[in-house]
Amino acid sequence: MATLSHAADTESISRILRVKPIWRAMRTAGEAVNLADTTLLHAGPAFSHPSEIVQPVLNSAKVALVFNGVAQDFEKAEKLILSGAITLEPAQDYDVVTPLAAVVSSKMLLHCIEDDSDPNVRSFSPINGGNGPAPRLGICSKAALEHLAWLHNSLGPALAQVCEDGVTLLDIAAGALLEGDDCHGRTPVGTRLLLEKIRPRLGSQSDAGEYLSFIQDSPSFFLNLWMAASKAILLGARGVSESSLIITAAGNGRETGIQVAGLAGQWFRAPASAPRGDFDVDLPQSRALGAIGDSAIVDILGFGAMAISFSTPQQQSLGHLLPRDGRTTGALLTSSPHPAFAELGLCVGLTVREWLASDRQPLVSLGILDNLGEVGRLGGGIFEQPRSLATDCMEALAASA
Repeated sequence: MATLSHAADTESISRILRVKPIWRAMRTAGEAVNLADTTLLHAGPAFSHPSEIVQPVLNSAKVALVFNGVAQDFEKAEKLILSGAITLEPAQDYDVVTPLAAVVSSKMLLHCIEDDSDPNVRSFSPINGGNGPAPRLGICSKAALEHLAWLHNSLGPALAQVCEDGVTLLDIAAGALLEGDDCHGRTPVGTRLLLEKIRPRLGSQSDAGEYLSFIQDSPSFFLNLWMAASKAILLGARGVSESSLIITAAGNGRETGIQVAGLAGQWFRAPASAPRGDFDVDLPQSRALGAIGDSAIVDILGFGAMAISFSTPQQQSLGHLLPRDGRTTGALLTSSPHPAFAELGLCVGLTVREWLASDRQPLVSLGILDNLGEVGRLGGGIFEQPRSLATDCMEALAASA
C-alpha cells in the first residue's frame, strides 16, 4: 500500500471511499449525456484527425451510424466520418466508459450508475455485447448491426425494468473477487452474482429465456457495469485542487491517456503500444492494435491486473506476461483499503505522486484487437502505462499551483 504524503491526494482518496455505486436506470446517450445525433463516443483520448481513427473504431462507428439512422449504409457512414461531418469524441469526457472499440451513439442505451448518496456523481456504459459480433470487437458487418439492434431494441428495455429499484454493485464485485475474478479480465463470477440479483424481475418478462441465456453465456456481461461503477467511484474526487489521483485512464488504439482529479478534463497522452500477450488465432504479432478501451479505468482504480494477486485463474493465464514482481504492483501503488473489500484487504486509488516515487508502472489487463478490423479479438494481454504520462502530469500540476 502506498503512503500518501500530499493533503490533496489524501482528500481525494477519502472521497472515493465514500462513493457507493448503484445501477439506477437505462437511458439513451441522447437523454443521459445530451449526445448529438452527429457525435459518436469512443474509448481513450481524442483522435487528432479523422484519418487517424483506427480501423476497429472506424468499423464500430460505421455500424453505429447506420443503427442511428444517420447513414443508409456502411459506405455512406464511412464517408461522413472521414469527411469530418460526424464528430468522434472521447467517451470519458462525457463520463461514459466504453470497452475496446465499442462506439456510443445517441440512440444507444446506457447503464446509468450513480452514487447512492450523491446522484450528482454519475457515470454511464453501453450494454455488454456478449459473444458473437459484439460492438467492442470493432467488426463492420450486417451481423454486427443486427446484434446491436437486438441489444437495444430487445434486451435493453428488459434491463431498464430490472434496475428500477436500484442494483448495488460493490457487493457483487467483492463476492466476485472472493471467488477468483479480478473484475476486468475475468468476470464470470460477477456476471453470475449480478444475474442472481436481477433474475426474479428479468425472468418475469416475455422472452425471458432468451435474455437469461444471453447473460449466462456472456461471462463479461458484468464488466461494463463495473467499468461505470469504477468511473463513478473515481469521479467522487473530481475537482480536488492539486490532487494527482488518476480518475481517467484509457487507450484509443494509437494513444493511451490519463486525467487526474486536480486537472479534470486535461488529457496526458503517450503512444499506445500493443499489450504484451498471447494470440488465440494464427496471425503475426504485427496484427495487434495498440492498447484500446476505457476498461483501463478498472485497473487504475485497483482491480484487473492491479488485483491479479487475488485471482488464481488470472495468474495462471497471464502471470507469464507480467513484469518482474508484477503480482505485487497493485498492492505497492494503490493508496487505501476499501471498506467494501475488507475481507480481502484490497486497496484502491492510484496517485501520480506515488507512481513516480516507485519503480513500477501501473498494469492493465486488456483484450488485443486486430488492427485491420477483420478478425476482432486476437487474444489477451498486459499493458504497462508509460511513465511519461506521470511526469507530464506532475509538470502540469506544478505549473497550475
